Amino acid sequence: MIERDTKLQITDEPAIAYSTCYRLHFLRQKDEEIWNESNLDTMANMPDNFVDLTVTSPPYDGLRTYNGYSFDFESVAKELYRVTKKGGIVVWVVGDATVNGSETGTSFMQALFFKKCGFNLHDTMIYKTNKPPMNARRYQSEFEYMFILSKGVPSKFNPILVPSLYPNVRHTGGHRTKDGKKTTHERKQDRTAEHKVSGNIWYFPRSSKSGDEFSREHPATFPEALANDHIISWSNEGDLVYDPFAGSGTTGKMAILNKRKCIMSEISSEYCEIIKKRLKPIINAPSLF
Repeated sequence: MIERDTKLQITDEPAIAYSTCYRLHFLRQKDEEIWNESNLDTMANMPDNFVDLTVTSPPYDGLRTYNGYSFDFESVAKELYRVTKKGGIVVWVVGDATVNGSETGTSFMQALFFKKCGFNLHDTMIYKTNKPPMNARRYQSEFEYMFILSKGVPSKFNPILVPSLYPNVRHTGGHRTKDGKKTTHERKQDRTAEHKVSGNIWYFPRSSKSGDEFSREHPATFPEALANDHIISWSNEGDLVYDPFAGSGTTGKMAILNKRKCIMSEISSEYCEIIKKRLKPIINAPSLF
């Protein structure tokens, strides 16, 4: 288990030599790869049951143009199921646009399609942040969904711990059966611990300090802490982490700093340049070959 701190649980020490990120039309190597191509092309070269964890935030509902690129969601979802290992996880961070005063519901439709592909909807988590006011005649949106999709039962879970609000308190409650009867079992003898597993609503404020100096060159980034916490929660050191919509490279950066292998797909060569600039401070082999 991992205790959450106010700082990212990473170091500036590079985990693995990372010369491969300096190639635009990347040759495949053992530990890390960045592919300037469609994610469908990248996944087509992956064998079945290959990836331990995917952490990504795809373009959704046309809220950003992303240099004019679009993607085939259903094909991507099917391929993610194929390449994910049994017990592996896909973290899919999405929200809904507001059109004519109402939400589109695209996020829910995507989650249900993932279930049709064979994934379990293991958890529906919330990424809460301080978004600016954007809507009229409705409460302001403050969150996005983080769908935790598992291929079978998750094989790894390293829960983040937070301080208990009321430590060392005796449990007095119980459970109820289907007919409503209350059962206490032996829980009355238990006491609360100093720490507990974090809830599934994560708050990460938006600020200029939530990434490095190059991260904001991309129009839609998620916080480094978000990628960091999912990577340490659903994978172990040495595992393979994938981001099919690499964007500014946040998932890849956090994977490297947490001693994971990583593969990133990014169709925009402009965004690949951002990734290279972000990763430069943490590589230890900055040569082309």
